[in-house]
Amino acid sequence: MKKILILAVNPGSTSTKFALYNGHELLFEKTIRHTSAELDQFQRMTDQLPFRYGLLMEALREEGTDLDNISAVVGRGGLVNPIESGIYEVNDLMKRHLAEAVNGEHASNLGALLADMMVASMPGARAYIVDPVVVDELEPVARLSGHPLISRRSIFHALNQKAVARIYAESAGRQYEDLNLIIAHMGGGISVGAHRRGRVVDVNNALNGDGPYSPERSGGLPAAQLAEICFSGKYTHHEVKGMLAGKGGLVAYLGTNSFQEAGRMAEEGDEHARLVIDGCGYQIAKEIGAMAAVLSGVVDAVILTGGLAHDNDHVARITAMVRSIAPVFVYPGEDELKALAFNGYLAVSGRITVKEYGG
Repeated sequence: MKKILILAVNPGSTSTKFALYNGHELLFEKTIRHTSAELDQFQRMTDQLPFRYGLLMEALREEGTDLDNISAVVGRGGLVNPIESGIYEVNDLMKRHLAEAVNGEHASNLGALLADMMVASMPGARAYIVDPVVVDELEPVARLSGHPLISRRSIFHALNQKAVARIYAESAGRQYEDLNLIIAHMGGGISVGAHRRGRVVDVNNALNGDGPYSPERSGGLPAAQLAEICFSGKYTHHEVKGMLAGKGGLVAYLGTNSFQEAGRMAEEGDEHARLVIDGCGYQIAKEIGAMAAVLSGVVDAVILTGGLAHDNDHVARITAMVRSIAPVFVYPGEDELKALAFNGYLAVSGRITVKEYGG
């Protein structure tokens, strides 16, 4: 059988993770750690490109990787302009937008740029990105917030949600584009998406204050009370933003962002910890119920994924509340490299269409 070698690259703030797959088979996975001293010499994120590229190529040589037979390099999608879900070939406009950081500086912006640099050493290989967090397929009605100065935005765990959706569809012998799914990604942030026949027509903004609270994020807060906090004079703009993302949710209630630690606190008799954990599952289940309404009650499956899906008690609490909507399936964790490689394999084998980034 012919090899279909896919290299997945996921640059993070202090690491560069990469993996080589032959179709669905993982050949190897590596993580290159970057110290603060190494990264502090670079002023802008894109200044790190030659440094990270050199380390990646050296690591591939050490593994004895056959660069000539790699079909695709798939990088983590960065903060490009909002786009539809899918796999996109890296083009000049995408590289310019990422280099100029048109929507902000982030390590994920290096994904496409590194993929583009690497394929120059790989005859016949193509460079792609897949489902960045700015994937936007919202229906117009889902953008309405209640005031014209504020529009609801699509920022969610698109890469994992879309990958899990396709994995489930394949296991069910169906096409993702023929299914109605509700997918709850449960991690440091929580996003619950309504997938209608291949499009996420509604989803909570998992970053900027919407939906269920999570280990580090407050989710949707009562607007009037939040306004009072903002103008109380007690907190700076930066501190309020921290309440929404980074210092909200479990860490605000319990002083820890570890769901496992919170669980231990509850097991040791901390009733407040038990209530907070239950509240997280309660809000996720409520959001799933709301997305069932978005899909007019026609739901093929509810899927729970992300790191918190490893917690059996948490999954059981949510399942008990939503199983009347549709069968519940659990895909624990968030394997971003696998998701990147899986989409690359689908593209190279002609099973999904590669899109063009138009900005």
